[in-house]
Amino acid sequence: MPDSLPALEAQRQQLLQEFSRLGDLRPGSITPTRGTCGTPACHCHRPGDPGHGPNFRLTYKVDGKTRTESLPTVAAQRKAEREVAEFRKFRQVSEKFVDVNSRICRLRPVEEAEQSLEEKKRSRLSSGRLPRK
Repeated sequence: MPDSLPALEAQRQQLLQEFSRLGDLRPGSITPTRGTCGTPACHCHRPGDPGHGPNFRLTYKVDGKTRTESLPTVAAQRKAEREVAEFRKFRQVSEKFVDVNSRICRLRPVEEAEQSLEEKKRSRLSSGRLPRK
């Protein structure tokens, strides 16, 4: 049996409260990178050496372009991890919110005033060309 309209409206209110509890958020992913430097005598150029790193970076998109920010400290990394995790919560709550609203729209009855307005609009449509003068 589908949910009742009042139950869905209560669920929507609960989701709105979840939105208000979200903290700082931003999209992206955090990845570690390793690499070699430009100094030929450095340990990172020895065979089998893992190189420098891991250096953590936050990668995200802005206007279709990939942006990368270095996370120079453990504190910066933890802060970015919290913000990305909060963004993932935001996306989950958003998907639930849209789902609940769609179900509400399907269940809510059409009111007579809305029907008559639509009927009035349809009757005004032109039935063909105007006669020539």
